Amino acid sequence: MNLNDTPRADRLHIGLFGRRNSGKSSLINRLTGQEIALVSDTPGTTADPVFKSMELHPVGPVVFIDTAGYDDEGELGLLRVGKTRDVIDVTDIGIIVVDGQEISDRDFDMEKEWIGRLKEKNIPIIMAVNKIDMGAPVCGGTFDEAEFKDIPQITVSAVTGEGIAELRTLISEAVPEDYMRRRILGELVTEESLVVLVMPQDIQAPKGRLILPQVQTIRELLDRKCTAVATSADVFARTLNNLKRDPDLIITDSQCFRQVYEIKPEKSLLTSFSVLFAAYKGDVGKFMEGAGYISELGKDSRVLIAEACTHVPLGEDIGRVKIPRMLRQKAGEGIEIVNVCGNDFPDVEELRSFDLIIHCGACMFNRAHVMSRIAAAEAAGTPITNYGIAIAEVTGILDKIEVTDK
Repeated sequence: MNLNDTPRADRLHIGLFGRRNSGKSSLINRLTGQEIALVSDTPGTTADPVFKSMELHPVGPVVFIDTAGYDDEGELGLLRVGKTRDVIDVTDIGIIVVDGQEISDRDFDMEKEWIGRLKEKNIPIIMAVNKIDMGAPVCGGTFDEAEFKDIPQITVSAVTGEGIAELRTLISEAVPEDYMRRRILGELVTEESLVVLVMPQDIQAPKGRLILPQVQTIRELLDRKCTAVATSADVFARTLNNLKRDPDLIITDSQCFRQVYEIKPEKSLLTSFSVLFAAYKGDVGKFMEGAGYISELGKDSRVLIAEACTHVPLGEDIGRVKIPRMLRQKAGEGIEIVNVCGNDFPDVEELRSFDLIIHCGACMFNRAHVMSRIAAAEAAGTPITNYGIAIAEVTGILDKIEVTDK
């Protein structure tokens, strides 16, 4: 990845859904101006979802997602449809692509079903009637049914480009209101803020690089004209002594919460990268509420620890070693810890078997993905919290740290 690129997790995700041969792949290629998706007249050409990052004026950095047809058949086809269904969990805006040549002789029950799936997650929807270059009619007829009345509709041609500019405009108009306003640091800083970042460079830190939450936080501090001072945990006290005044805010790795809290200046606010991302990527209120259940855990409890990335665990891994150790010290050695990573996540029925879910900061996921997991936990009736918030609760300083929901 180019260091100047916006991470995929911070890009608006636009998913294209439709039946086989409706022209989703051709439309993706036309929207991006690149031949990124394989196009063929053979039904079922697209198997796994294809993600393409690009800049879309005036929205900014986006990811277009090409999916398999939701009418695919057979054993393999059903697996493809399952992958398409999973894409909904990461989608910010959904485009339903319809083959305009078939409007007159199709019942559209399948379109209604998938529109319902998107609406269930409050995802903005656009309906694109494709192939108008082949004589497809303009929107009307079946599309006047109640299920489609509140959905913007447009006729396009992935071949000639007709309607593509208008489709881009509809996409920009569908961007959720709070999407561009969300900031990692919320209202915790101003232009005059002095911020100290405590970043241990241990075995988990990639050699020669900083981890993504650190990079993104530093960049936002610079953009907001703050003064940022970076240090490591072992020289944190010396760093404070070298400053002319106490910092307004200290952002630490959650693993160092207790160490930093014990020597920080009284008036300096304290938070962690993971806690900041709890609000930036998820629902910090739900995570704070979920942390309250840690005190109820016992030796017979079952806890799910979910990590967004799929790195190979090294030494004192936070999700597989450090947090489990903290939980066992608090609840007893008999507590069962289950770890999952990447896109692996139990369904609602299995989530009901857990007493608590602890999720990482999810720097590798977009917000829609994290919110879908929170929704699944809520549907299961299982409390969910976040690495940093959980560590603050276990170490007894949750009421002493700062959170933001902006």
